[in-house]
Amino acid sequence: MYADADLKYDQPQTEVVFDHDQVRSQGVDMSQAGADLSTLLGGNYVNRFSIQGRSYKVIPQVKRSERLTPDQLKDIYVTGTNGKLVPLSTFATLRNTTEPRELKRFQQLNAVRIQGVIPPPVSLDQALSFLETQAKEMLPPGFTVDYAGQSRQLRTEGSKFLAIFGLSAILIFLVLAAQFESFRDPFVILAGSAPLAVSGALMFTFLGFATLNIYSQVGLITLVGLVAKNGILIVQFANQLRETGVAKLQAVIEAAGTRLRPILMTSAATVFGHLPLVFATGPGAGARNSIGITLVSGMIIGTFFTLFVVPAVYMLVAHSHAPTAATEPESERAAEGAVASA
Repeated sequence: MYADADLKYDQPQTEVVFDHDQVRSQGVDMSQAGADLSTLLGGNYVNRFSIQGRSYKVIPQVKRSERLTPDQLKDIYVTGTNGKLVPLSTFATLRNTTEPRELKRFQQLNAVRIQGVIPPPVSLDQALSFLETQAKEMLPPGFTVDYAGQSRQLRTEGSKFLAIFGLSAILIFLVLAAQFESFRDPFVILAGSAPLAVSGALMFTFLGFATLNIYSQVGLITLVGLVAKNGILIVQFANQLRETGVAKLQAVIEAAGTRLRPILMTSAATVFGHLPLVFATGPGAGARNSIGITLVSGMIIGTFFTLFVVPAVYMLVAHSHAPTAATEPESERAAEGAVASA
């Protein structure tokens, strides 16, 4: 939408350019001329004097009325041969230029900071890619581009998202494997809930409601942990039913129906808790909107499909659970008693 740079050429400056041939012809020493100009115009403190018990600084300088404009420099006299005064205009000219008031530095290098606002349809990554392409074409050799703020976070940490997401999924898988003492049940939970939730959140990103930035990436990693609990509730209860001798299909149907209420309650609490982030306005609203849209959309879509996909994956992948001794069917215990009596 617009861009601005902090390098401002708004400081008028007048340079005194000496003609060396004229300096020699006038018998003026360059060092003496420089010292005279420094004394007359510099405003340097050289000494102190006392009047009525008060100390005052001694600052040799021409009157302010005689140094208001650059052209008045031509009327200044400097010391020439044998102490003779020579007008500055006889061997020097004035050159007017414009310079920046200050030079910024970044990472211990001279730098120009460019700040701008990106229009809503354009993501930050697209804007930075365009900037990098233009910089390669326009900047002279030796110039580099660096970033600060959210742009720096995106360039330094954005490429690590896939690795961090993979490590998060592996960590969740290992924790669930230790809890269920099985590698199949964690696979059922993650395969039946995480891909659909992440796909639902990314769908709103691709539709333009949010951008894939550092905040939405954090929301995706958080979403995997939140939506996995729905699968945990179904799988854990189904395993308990199967240990009592219930068939696999009947166990998973009963588990999905029994756990429907706690799944909906916890999911609704998560959605309504993050809903204010979706409608946030003001400074920093873009970051809150990104993480809010990711979590809310992912939880709604993930919860809806979890109730159907997790049971289906459970039927395909889950292993058989043998009934425990305390919950064996009455028929088996009667049969064992008959054998013992015989």
